[in-house]
Amino acid sequence: MDRRHFLFATTAATATAAGIGSATAANLPGDALNPAGIQTAGIRMLPVANGKYKVWTKRLGQGPLKVLLLHGGPGFSHEYLEAMESFLPQAGIEMYYYDQLGCNNSDQPDDLSLWTLERYLEEVEAVRVGLGLDHFVLYGHSWGGILGIEYALKYQQHLRGLVISNMAAGIQAYLKHATAWKKQLGPKSFATLQALEAKEDFDSPEYERIMMEELYPQMICRTHPWPEPVSRAFRHMNEKIYVQMQGKSEFLVTGNLKNWERWDRLHEIKVKTLTIGSRYDEMDPKDMQKMATLMPNATAAYCPNGSHLCMWDDQAVYFRQLLQFLREV
Repeated sequence: MDRRHFLFATTAATATAAGIGSATAANLPGDALNPAGIQTAGIRMLPVANGKYKVWTKRLGQGPLKVLLLHGGPGFSHEYLEAMESFLPQAGIEMYYYDQLGCNNSDQPDDLSLWTLERYLEEVEAVRVGLGLDHFVLYGHSWGGILGIEYALKYQQHLRGLVISNMAAGIQAYLKHATAWKKQLGPKSFATLQALEAKEDFDSPEYERIMMEELYPQMICRTHPWPEPVSRAFRHMNEKIYVQMQGKSEFLVTGNLKNWERWDRLHEIKVKTLTIGSRYDEMDPKDMQKMATLMPNATAAYCPNGSHLCMWDDQAVYFRQLLQFLREV
């Protein structure tokens, strides 16, 4: 037996022993972006922006209830949501990560015109179509919550449920609460931060130090050290997208999201919805509770020990409430 035939026979025997038959492989669909008949660990590349670019998706678990996860940022990736895979698949829930265009595993074109809410909204719909999802749950965290609200307002007919985690229904409410966090700094750090913001010196090492050492450990993620997926997501952040849409600072929205407000349209979202807030978040948890009262089929969850990433720093409470909603949706 020559080497080629030996390798083929060995691979086939291993696959058979593992319960992976040729019929299974043959049934895996292929297209211009994905090979046919190949197991890819649930990963599928999908065309977006009229087919000009592709985004990365990954399925974990199997079940009749399907959840598509929208990560925050703008400009971060799915990585900080990896806590989900310790809970959802085990509950019989089929979950899908996806890195939005410009983020991590997806294409990263250098084109500022792409970084708009309107284009990202149509991207979510393209991903839904590409994955073949319908009557599914859309989960959005932070900036992903903005996308989730926008999607529900335009494409509600495809939704079985909606989760808005750690996002207010308008930028002004977010800024009001985030600004309150700055005032909790010590007098020296607060004065330094104010002075640097007045000069718009957001790239100052001292500005970054105050954010990363004094503010973020209180309002973004309160675990110490940070979970590795959180640190990894920060390393992989696409700053160009963040600056274009948010701005140079967490506390000053100067990007194209600065006028986003949807409080007066929440009543149009009639699908079952869960809002999630937490005590130490940069978003006011009272805003998440208020949002639930403005939607006809919404409930609010609260994490008393959590911050913006309460799926990590108040994990048991977070997932107990999320899974209860998903079981009942």
